[in-house]
Amino acid sequence: MRLLCVSNGHGEDSIAWQLVRALQERDASFELASLPLVGEGIVYRRAGLPIISDVQTMPSGGFVYMDAGQLWRDLRGGLLGLTWRQWQAMGGWTRLAGRSSVVLAVGDIVPLLFAWASGLPYVFVGTAKSEYYLRGQGGEFLGSHRFEGWSGSVYLPWERWLMGRTRCRAVFPRDTLTAQVLSRWLPDRVFDCGNPMMDGLQGDLPDCLLPIEDEPLQVLLLPGSRYPEVVDNWQRIIAAIDLWLRSIPERAVIFRAAIAPGLDLGLLGNGLQAANWQWQGNQSETISWIFKRGTATLELGAGCFWSWAKAAHFAIATAGTATEQVVGLGKPVVTISGLGPQFTPAFAEAQTRLLGPSIRWAKEPAEVPGLIAALLSDPVAWPSFMQNGRQRLGAPGAADRMADRMLRVLGDLTDSSVTKTGD
Repeated sequence: MRLLCVSNGHGEDSIAWQLVRALQERDASFELASLPLVGEGIVYRRAGLPIISDVQTMPSGGFVYMDAGQLWRDLRGGLLGLTWRQWQAMGGWTRLAGRSSVVLAVGDIVPLLFAWASGLPYVFVGTAKSEYYLRGQGGEFLGSHRFEGWSGSVYLPWERWLMGRTRCRAVFPRDTLTAQVLSRWLPDRVFDCGNPMMDGLQGDLPDCLLPIEDEPLQVLLLPGSRYPEVVDNWQRIIAAIDLWLRSIPERAVIFRAAIAPGLDLGLLGNGLQAANWQWQGNQSETISWIFKRGTATLELGAGCFWSWAKAAHFAIATAGTATEQVVGLGKPVVTISGLGPQFTPAFAEAQTRLLGPSIRWAKEPAEVPGLIAALLSDPVAWPSFMQNGRQRLGAPGAADRMADRMLRVLGDLTDSSVTKTGD
Protein backbone atom coordinates (compact mmCIF):
# COMPACT_ATOMS: atom_id res chain seq x y z
CA MET A 1 0.00 0.00 0.00
CA ARG A 2 1.31 3.47 -0.92
CA LEU A 3 0.87 6.19 1.71
CA LEU A 4 1.52 9.92 1.47
CA CYS A 5 1.86 11.96 4.68
CA VAL A 6 0.65 15.55 4.24
CA SER A 7 1.24 17.75 7.30
CA ASN A 8 1.73 21.41 8.09
CA GLY A 9 4.17 21.95 10.94
CA HIS A 10 7.00 20.33 12.86
CA GLY A 11 4.65 18.96 15.52
CA GLU A 12 2.30 17.66 12.85
CA ASP A 13 5.22 16.03 11.03
CA SER A 14 6.18 14.29 14.27
CA ILE A 15 2.65 12.99 14.84
CA ALA A 16 2.43 11.73 11.26
CA TRP A 17 5.73 9.88 11.66
CA GLN A 18 4.63 8.34 14.98
CA LEU A 19 1.50 7.02 13.30
CA VAL A 20 3.39 5.76 10.24
CA ARG A 21 5.92 3.99 12.45
CA ALA A 22 3.07 2.26 14.30
CA LEU A 23 1.57 1.21 10.95
CA GLN A 24 4.90 -0.20 9.78
CA GLU A 25 5.20 -2.28 12.94
CA ARG A 26 1.91 -3.92 11.96
CA ASP A 27 2.43 -4.05 8.19
CA ALA A 28 5.91 -3.59 6.72
CA SER A 29 4.62 -3.36 3.14
CA PHE A 30 3.75 0.36 3.21
CA GLU A 31 5.50 2.41 0.51
CA LEU A 32 5.93 5.82 2.14
CA ALA A 33 6.30 9.40 0.94
CA SER A 34 5.79 12.77 2.62
CA LEU A 35 4.67 16.29 1.79
CA PRO A 36 5.51 18.75 4.61
CA LEU A 37 3.62 21.95 3.80
CA VAL A 38 5.34 24.04 6.50
CA GLY A 39 9.02 24.04 7.34
CA GLU A 40 11.76 21.81 6.00
CA GLY A 41 10.40 18.39 6.95
CA ILE A 42 13.25 17.64 9.35
CA VAL A 43 11.30 14.81 11.02
CA TYR A 44 10.73 13.09 7.68
CA ARG A 45 14.34 13.57 6.60
CA ARG A 46 15.66 12.01 9.78
CA ALA A 47 13.27 9.10 9.37
CA GLY A 48 14.34 8.57 5.76
CA LEU A 49 10.92 9.27 4.21
CA PRO A 50 11.09 10.69 0.66
CA ILE A 51 9.81 14.28 0.37
CA ILE A 52 8.00 14.77 -2.92
CA SER A 53 8.14 18.58 -3.20
CA ASP A 54 10.09 21.72 -2.37
CA VAL A 55 10.31 22.73 1.28
CA GLN A 56 10.92 26.19 2.66
CA THR A 57 10.69 27.85 6.06
CA MET A 58 8.41 30.88 5.97
CA PRO A 59 8.96 33.97 8.17
CA SER A 60 5.92 33.14 10.32
CA GLY A 61 7.08 29.57 10.99
CA GLY A 62 3.58 28.49 9.97
CA PHE A 63 1.67 30.79 12.32
CA VAL A 64 0.04 32.96 9.67
CA TYR A 65 -3.29 32.85 11.48
CA MET A 66 -1.89 34.93 14.34
CA ASP A 67 -2.14 38.23 12.46
CA ALA A 68 -2.30 39.68 8.95
CA GLY A 69 1.30 40.89 9.20
CA GLN A 70 2.58 37.33 9.43
CA LEU A 71 0.58 36.35 6.35
CA TRP A 72 1.92 39.33 4.41
CA ARG A 73 5.53 38.42 5.31
CA ASP A 74 4.93 34.85 4.18
CA LEU A 75 3.41 36.01 0.90
CA ARG A 76 6.45 38.19 0.28
CA GLY A 77 8.61 35.20 1.17
CA GLY A 78 7.13 33.09 -1.63
CA LEU A 79 4.21 31.31 0.05
CA LEU A 80 1.97 31.25 -3.03
CA GLY A 81 4.68 29.84 -5.28
CA LEU A 82 5.63 27.21 -2.72
CA THR A 83 2.00 26.14 -2.26
CA TRP A 84 1.51 25.84 -6.02
CA ARG A 85 4.62 23.65 -6.36
CA GLN A 86 3.43 21.46 -3.50
CA TRP A 87 -0.01 21.15 -5.10
CA GLN A 88 1.57 20.09 -8.39
CA ALA A 89 3.85 17.59 -6.64
CA MET A 90 0.90 15.95 -4.94
CA GLY A 91 -0.87 15.74 -8.29
CA GLY A 92 2.15 13.99 -9.75
CA TRP A 93 2.24 11.51 -6.87
CA THR A 94 -1.48 10.72 -7.11
CA ARG A 95 -1.34 10.20 -10.90
CA LEU A 96 1.01 7.30 -10.24
CA ALA A 97 -1.07 5.99 -7.36
CA GLY A 98 -3.04 2.79 -7.76
CA ARG A 99 -6.15 1.70 -5.96
CA SER A 100 -4.09 0.60 -2.98
CA SER A 101 -3.04 4.16 -2.02
CA VAL A 102 -4.03 6.52 0.76
CA VAL A 103 -3.28 10.04 2.01
CA LEU A 104 -2.68 10.70 5.71
CA ALA A 105 -3.47 14.37 6.48
CA VAL A 106 -2.26 15.77 9.81
CA GLY A 107 -2.97 19.31 10.97
CA ASP A 108 -5.77 21.64 9.93
CA ILE A 109 -7.94 22.36 6.88
CA VAL A 110 -4.95 22.85 4.57
CA PRO A 111 -3.63 19.24 4.60
CA LEU A 112 -7.26 18.07 4.76
CA LEU A 113 -7.98 19.99 1.54
CA PHE A 114 -4.88 18.53 -0.11
CA ALA A 115 -6.04 15.04 0.88
CA TRP A 116 -9.54 15.58 -0.54
CA ALA A 117 -8.12 17.01 -3.78
CA SER A 118 -5.93 13.94 -4.26
CA GLY A 119 -8.93 11.89 -5.36
CA LEU A 120 -7.71 9.07 -3.11
CA PRO A 121 -9.00 7.64 0.16
CA TYR A 122 -7.70 9.66 3.09
CA VAL A 123 -7.45 9.77 6.88
CA PHE A 124 -7.44 13.00 8.88
CA VAL A 125 -5.72 13.62 12.22
CA GLY A 126 -7.00 16.96 13.51
CA THR A 127 -4.33 18.59 15.68
CA ALA A 128 -5.15 22.29 15.34
CA LYS A 129 -8.72 22.45 16.64
CA SER A 130 -10.38 21.43 19.87
CA GLU A 131 -13.83 22.07 21.31
CA TYR A 132 -12.02 23.27 24.42
CA TYR A 133 -11.29 26.49 22.55
CA LEU A 134 -15.05 27.13 22.80
CA ARG A 135 -16.27 25.00 25.70
CA GLY A 136 -15.62 24.38 29.36
CA GLN A 137 -14.91 21.10 31.14
CA GLY A 138 -18.53 20.00 30.86
CA GLY A 139 -18.94 20.94 27.19
CA GLU A 140 -20.78 24.22 27.82
CA PHE A 141 -19.96 27.23 25.62
CA LEU A 142 -17.55 29.76 27.12
CA GLY A 143 -19.27 33.13 27.28
CA SER A 144 -17.65 35.61 24.89
CA HIS A 145 -16.24 32.84 22.72
CA ARG A 146 -19.62 31.32 22.01
CA PHE A 147 -19.98 33.28 18.75
CA GLU A 148 -17.00 31.32 17.41
CA GLY A 149 -19.14 28.19 17.67
CA TRP A 150 -21.94 29.58 15.49
CA SER A 151 -22.08 26.34 13.50
CA GLY A 152 -22.28 24.15 16.62
CA SER A 153 -18.65 23.07 16.55
CA VAL A 154 -15.12 24.44 16.44
CA TYR A 155 -14.97 22.68 13.05
CA LEU A 156 -16.78 24.78 10.46
CA PRO A 157 -19.32 23.34 8.00
CA TRP A 158 -16.87 23.20 5.07
CA GLU A 159 -14.35 21.36 7.25
CA ARG A 160 -17.02 18.88 8.29
CA TRP A 161 -17.96 18.51 4.62
CA LEU A 162 -14.39 17.48 3.78
CA MET A 163 -14.41 15.01 6.66
CA GLY A 164 -17.79 13.65 5.59
CA ARG A 165 -16.79 12.51 2.10
CA THR A 166 -16.94 8.77 1.40
CA ARG A 167 -13.21 8.74 0.67
CA CYS A 168 -12.48 10.07 4.17
CA ARG A 169 -12.15 6.77 6.00
CA ALA A 170 -11.36 8.01 9.52
CA VAL A 171 -11.13 11.21 11.54
CA PHE A 172 -9.02 11.30 14.70
CA PRO A 173 -9.76 14.44 16.79
CA ARG A 174 -7.25 15.58 19.38
CA ASP A 175 -9.42 14.94 22.46
CA THR A 176 -12.55 13.19 23.70
CA LEU A 177 -14.75 16.29 23.85
CA THR A 178 -14.00 17.17 20.21
CA ALA A 179 -14.70 13.59 19.16
CA GLN A 180 -18.04 13.65 20.95
CA VAL A 181 -19.14 16.88 19.26
CA LEU A 182 -17.95 15.87 15.77
CA SER A 183 -19.75 12.55 16.09
CA ARG A 184 -23.06 14.41 15.86
CA TRP A 185 -22.35 14.95 12.14
CA LEU A 186 -19.92 12.09 11.43
CA PRO A 187 -20.99 9.20 13.65
CA ASP A 188 -19.46 6.49 11.49
CA ARG A 189 -15.92 7.80 11.06
CA VAL A 190 -14.86 9.77 14.15
CA PHE A 191 -12.65 7.74 16.49
CA ASP A 192 -11.45 8.86 19.92
CA CYS A 193 -7.98 7.32 20.18
CA GLY A 194 -6.18 9.96 22.25
CA ASN A 195 -3.40 12.35 21.35
CA PRO A 196 -0.01 11.12 20.03
CA MET A 197 1.66 14.06 21.79
CA MET A 198 1.82 11.88 24.90
CA ASP A 199 3.37 8.86 23.20
CA GLY A 200 6.93 9.87 24.05
CA LEU A 201 6.28 9.19 27.73
CA GLN A 202 8.08 6.15 29.09
CA GLY A 203 6.85 4.44 32.24
CA ASP A 204 3.95 5.41 34.45
CA LEU A 205 2.50 8.88 34.75
CA PRO A 206 4.16 10.71 37.66
CA ASP A 207 2.34 11.87 40.75
CA CYS A 208 1.36 15.53 40.78
CA LEU A 209 1.86 16.63 44.37
CA LEU A 210 2.09 20.01 46.02
CA PRO A 211 5.80 20.51 46.87
CA ILE A 212 6.78 19.93 50.49
CA GLU A 213 7.83 23.21 52.07
CA ASP A 214 11.36 22.13 53.01
CA GLU A 215 12.26 20.31 49.78
CA PRO A 216 13.79 22.01 46.73
CA LEU A 217 11.30 23.21 44.17
CA GLN A 218 11.86 21.60 40.77
CA VAL A 219 10.79 23.85 37.91
CA LEU A 220 10.85 23.06 34.18
CA LEU A 221 11.61 25.96 31.82
CA LEU A 222 10.29 25.79 28.25
CA PRO A 223 11.35 28.72 26.03
CA GLY A 224 10.04 27.21 22.76
CA SER A 225 11.71 25.81 19.70
CA ARG A 226 11.77 28.51 17.00
CA TYR A 227 14.70 30.84 16.40
CA PRO A 228 14.90 33.83 16.77
CA GLU A 229 11.67 33.98 18.83
CA VAL A 230 13.17 31.66 21.44
CA VAL A 231 15.85 34.25 22.32
CA ASP A 232 13.28 36.86 23.32
CA ASN A 233 11.20 34.21 25.10
CA TRP A 234 14.27 33.16 27.09
CA GLN A 235 14.92 36.74 28.20
CA ARG A 236 11.35 36.99 29.45
CA ILE A 237 11.68 33.72 31.37
CA ILE A 238 14.99 34.86 32.92
CA ALA A 239 13.38 38.15 33.99
CA ALA A 240 10.44 36.27 35.53
CA ILE A 241 12.55 33.82 37.55
CA ASP A 242 14.82 36.66 38.69
CA LEU A 243 11.83 38.46 40.18
CA TRP A 244 10.52 35.26 41.74
CA LEU A 245 13.85 34.31 43.33
CA ARG A 246 14.06 37.74 44.95
CA SER A 247 10.78 36.98 46.72
CA ILE A 248 12.02 33.63 48.08
CA PRO A 249 15.73 34.26 48.85
CA GLU A 250 16.12 31.25 51.18
CA ARG A 251 14.26 28.62 49.13
CA ALA A 252 16.28 26.07 47.15
CA VAL A 253 15.11 25.86 43.54
CA ILE A 254 16.28 23.56 40.76
CA PHE A 255 15.47 24.90 37.31
CA ARG A 256 15.80 22.63 34.29
CA ALA A 257 15.55 24.27 30.89
CA ALA A 258 14.55 21.75 28.20
CA ILE A 259 15.94 23.10 24.93
CA ALA A 260 14.77 21.86 21.53
CA PRO A 261 17.43 19.96 19.57
CA GLY A 262 19.22 22.15 17.06
CA LEU A 263 18.99 25.39 19.04
CA ASP A 264 22.23 27.19 19.91
CA LEU A 265 22.70 26.68 23.64
CA GLY A 266 25.36 29.37 23.62
CA LEU A 267 22.77 32.08 22.98
CA LEU A 268 20.74 30.95 25.99
CA GLY A 269 23.82 30.48 28.17
CA ASN A 270 24.99 34.01 27.37
CA GLY A 271 21.62 35.33 28.51
CA LEU A 272 22.03 33.58 31.86
CA GLN A 273 25.53 34.92 32.42
CA ALA A 274 24.32 38.43 31.60
CA ALA A 275 21.75 37.95 34.41
CA ASN A 276 24.50 37.04 36.91
CA TRP A 277 24.14 33.26 36.75
CA GLN A 278 27.53 31.61 37.28
CA TRP A 279 28.57 28.77 35.01
CA GLN A 280 29.48 25.63 36.97
CA GLY A 281 30.51 23.30 34.15
CA ASN A 282 29.03 20.12 32.66
CA GLN A 283 27.36 17.33 34.63
CA SER A 284 26.68 14.71 31.97
CA GLU A 285 26.38 14.17 28.23
CA THR A 286 22.75 15.24 28.23
CA ILE A 287 23.27 18.42 30.24
CA SER A 288 25.37 20.94 28.38
CA TRP A 289 25.76 23.56 31.10
CA ILE A 290 24.96 24.05 34.76
CA PHE A 291 24.56 27.50 36.30
CA LYS A 292 24.12 28.64 39.89
CA ARG A 293 22.92 31.77 41.59
CA GLY A 294 22.42 31.89 45.33
CA THR A 295 20.34 28.90 46.42
CA ALA A 296 19.14 28.23 42.86
CA THR A 297 20.61 25.87 40.27
CA LEU A 298 19.79 25.92 36.57
CA GLU A 299 20.52 23.01 34.21
CA LEU A 300 20.43 23.79 30.51
CA GLY A 301 20.25 20.92 28.05
CA ALA A 302 18.60 19.07 25.19
CA GLY A 303 17.22 15.56 24.97
CA CYS A 304 15.94 15.54 28.54
CA PHE A 305 12.36 16.74 28.16
CA TRP A 306 10.34 13.76 29.37
CA SER A 307 12.55 12.90 32.36
CA TRP A 308 12.75 16.54 33.45
CA ALA A 309 9.03 17.09 32.91
CA LYS A 310 8.17 14.06 35.04
CA ALA A 311 10.41 15.32 37.88
CA ALA A 312 9.14 18.91 37.84
CA HIS A 313 6.59 20.30 40.25
CA PHE A 314 5.46 22.82 37.62
CA ALA A 315 6.71 24.59 34.49
CA ILE A 316 7.27 28.14 33.28
CA ALA A 317 6.74 28.26 29.52
CA THR A 318 6.54 30.22 26.31
CA ALA A 319 5.92 27.09 24.23
CA GLY A 320 3.13 25.32 22.41
CA THR A 321 3.43 21.55 22.13
CA ALA A 322 5.75 21.13 25.11
CA THR A 323 3.31 23.03 27.33
CA GLU A 324 0.51 20.70 26.28
CA GLN A 325 2.66 17.66 27.05
CA VAL A 326 3.45 18.95 30.55
CA VAL A 327 -0.26 19.51 31.17
CA GLY A 328 -0.86 15.98 29.91
CA LEU A 329 1.50 14.77 32.65
CA GLY A 330 -0.78 16.37 35.22
CA LYS A 331 1.45 19.38 35.95
CA PRO A 332 0.46 23.04 36.19
CA VAL A 333 2.19 25.55 33.90
CA VAL A 334 2.76 29.30 34.21
CA THR A 335 2.87 30.79 30.70
CA ILE A 336 4.25 34.19 29.67
CA SER A 337 3.10 36.08 26.58
CA GLY A 338 5.81 36.87 24.04
CA LEU A 339 6.23 38.87 20.86
CA GLY A 340 5.66 35.99 18.45
CA PRO A 341 5.28 34.91 15.78
CA GLN A 342 3.99 31.93 17.80
CA PHE A 343 3.66 32.78 21.47
CA THR A 344 1.75 36.04 21.18
CA PRO A 345 -0.86 37.20 23.71
CA ALA A 346 -3.55 35.85 21.37
CA PHE A 347 -1.88 32.43 21.27
CA ALA A 348 -1.39 32.42 25.06
CA GLU A 349 -5.03 33.33 25.67
CA ALA A 350 -6.23 30.58 23.33
CA GLN A 351 -3.92 28.13 25.08
CA THR A 352 -5.58 28.88 28.41
CA ARG A 353 -8.91 27.81 26.89
CA LEU A 354 -7.39 24.72 25.29
CA LEU A 355 -5.67 23.51 28.49
CA GLY A 356 -8.03 24.89 31.11
CA PRO A 357 -7.27 25.06 34.85
CA SER A 358 -3.73 23.69 34.48
CA ILE A 359 -2.59 27.03 33.00
CA ARG A 360 -1.73 30.24 34.84
CA TRP A 361 -1.23 33.01 32.26
CA ALA A 362 1.12 35.95 32.89
CA LYS A 363 0.86 38.75 30.37
CA GLU A 364 4.21 40.13 31.59
CA PRO A 365 7.16 38.60 33.52
CA ALA A 366 6.36 40.78 36.53
CA GLU A 367 3.12 38.82 37.08
CA VAL A 368 4.90 35.47 37.41
CA PRO A 369 5.95 35.64 41.11
CA GLY A 370 2.39 36.33 42.21
CA LEU A 371 0.97 33.50 40.08
CA ILE A 372 3.51 31.03 41.47
CA ALA A 373 2.83 32.13 45.05
CA ALA A 374 -0.90 31.65 44.53
CA LEU A 375 -0.32 28.24 42.93
CA LEU A 376 1.87 26.99 45.78
CA SER A 377 -0.58 28.20 48.40
CA ASP A 378 -3.59 26.42 46.88
CA PRO A 379 -3.39 22.72 47.84
CA VAL A 380 -7.01 22.17 46.80
CA ALA A 381 -6.17 22.77 43.12
CA TRP A 382 -3.34 20.26 42.79
CA PRO A 383 -5.31 16.98 42.72
CA SER A 384 -7.31 18.28 39.74
CA PHE A 385 -4.27 18.81 37.51
CA MET A 386 -3.84 15.10 36.78
CA GLN A 387 -7.52 14.65 35.94
CA ASN A 388 -7.49 17.72 33.70
CA GLY A 389 -4.35 16.58 31.89
CA ARG A 390 -5.80 13.15 31.13
CA GLN A 391 -9.06 14.71 29.96
CA ARG A 392 -7.35 17.23 27.64
CA LEU A 393 -4.52 15.05 26.23
CA GLY A 394 -5.56 11.45 26.81
CA ALA A 395 -3.47 8.43 27.76
CA PRO A 396 -0.18 7.44 26.06
CA GLY A 397 -0.42 4.92 23.21
CA ALA A 398 -2.59 6.96 20.83
CA ALA A 399 -0.51 6.19 17.73
CA ASP A 400 -0.90 2.45 18.30
CA ARG A 401 -4.66 2.79 18.72
CA MET A 402 -4.89 4.95 15.58
CA ALA A 403 -2.81 2.47 13.56
CA ASP A 404 -5.07 -0.42 14.56
CA ARG A 405 -8.13 1.55 13.51
CA MET A 406 -6.55 2.69 10.23
CA LEU A 407 -5.73 -0.86 9.18
CA ARG A 408 -9.34 -1.86 9.78
CA VAL A 409 -10.90 1.03 7.85
CA LEU A 410 -8.40 0.76 4.97
CA GLY A 411 -8.71 -2.98 4.63
CA ASP A 412 -10.69 -2.78 1.36
CA LEU A 413 -8.25 -0.66 -0.65
CA THR A 414 -7.05 -3.64 -2.65
CA ASP A 415 -10.64 -4.37 -3.70
CA SER A 416 -11.17 -3.62 -7.39
CA SER A 417 -14.41 -1.81 -6.56
CA VAL A 418 -12.52 1.03 -4.90
CA THR A 419 -12.00 3.86 -7.36
CA LYS A 420 -9.72 6.85 -7.23
CA THR A 421 -12.24 9.52 -8.09
CA GLY A 422 -15.27 8.68 -5.96
CA ASP A 423 -16.76 10.92 -3.27
